[in-house]
Amino acid sequence: MPNKPKVSVCIATYNGEKYISEQLNSILIQLSAEDEIIISDDSSTDGTCEILKKIASSDKRIQLFLDQKFKDPIQNFQNALYKVSGEFIFLSDQDDVWMENKVTTVIQKLEKFDLVIHDSIVTDEKLNKMHPSFFQYFGSKQGIFKNVLRSSYYGSCMAFRKSLLDKALPFPKTKEIGHDLWIGLVAELTAKVLFLKEPYLLYRRHAETFTMRGLGGKKRPIYKMALGRLIMFYEILKFLVKYKFGISKKQQ
Repeated sequence: MPNKPKVSVCIATYNGEKYISEQLNSILIQLSAEDEIIISDDSSTDGTCEILKKIASSDKRIQLFLDQKFKDPIQNFQNALYKVSGEFIFLSDQDDVWMENKVTTVIQKLEKFDLVIHDSIVTDEKLNKMHPSFFQYFGSKQGIFKNVLRSSYYGSCMAFRKSLLDKALPFPKTKEIGHDLWIGLVAELTAKVLFLKEPYLLYRRHAETFTMRGLGGKKRPIYKMALGRLIMFYEILKFLVKYKFGISKKQQ
């Protein structure tokens, strides 16, 4: 039987002391001794870094990159992703809970697909169920136009091959396209995507969440939303030109 491909889990933290231990415990129990968790912290001012150091001191699978000064979750995730060594890469938020068999199930699907995104159960901060299906609530599905208008690609539910990440990096230098949406769009343009209907995450919503993402969050003015969409299409077209003509990152 062939060896299991190495898994890299990337987490970008910022003031996540309240839930980070529970999240890490739900991940570590599903990883093998050869896998890794890469955590990049972006200027946390609470006890997040102390908690991470304590957990990492007893588990060599955890690699910490603390005291980053990005002030930007997209750049913070990119910092973690540049350091992966695994063939299969999972993204994780700092405040959710991975459900049983998430890793083994998604790895099986990644044998045939380049990116897998699974459903999740939306909960409150105490993990009480708010909605049984994130996919159903947000109408999640594939499609470039659909996802530019409203993204289905949420990193907490995504995993992908290293070969796809190599195409997606570096991320566009704009805050209009999240790191997870960009990886999803690159996958739709160049690879095979699977939307897995089974939930493998408790997607926790709470007051400290960076963005409530449609669950009570503030809406942007229409003109800003329109400008954001135009920027997204521009970045997509720019990527397609570079991808089609084989322009390397060194030539850019």
